[in-house]
Amino acid sequence: MTITLNGKKQDTCATNISDLLKSIGLGDRPVVVEHNQRALLPREHAQTSLGEGDVVEVVQITAGG
Repeated sequence: MTITLNGKKQDTCATNISDLLKSIGLGDRPVVVEHNQRALLPREHAQTSLGEGDVVEVVQITAGG
C-alpha cells in the first residue's frame, strides 16, 4: 500500500504504526507520531492500523542543550 510519510509518498507492507516505525529504523526510539492529523500516544502505536492513502508524520525526540 502507499502512504504519505513525512510529506513523501512511500510504499509499505506495515500493517500498523509500530510495524512502520520498525521498518524505518525508529522502532526503539522516542518519537511523536501523528496519524491522519491525530496525535498518538505510544501505547496506541501497535493498535493503530494503516490503510491506503494514510498520512503519517513522525518526529524523533532528541535531547540537546
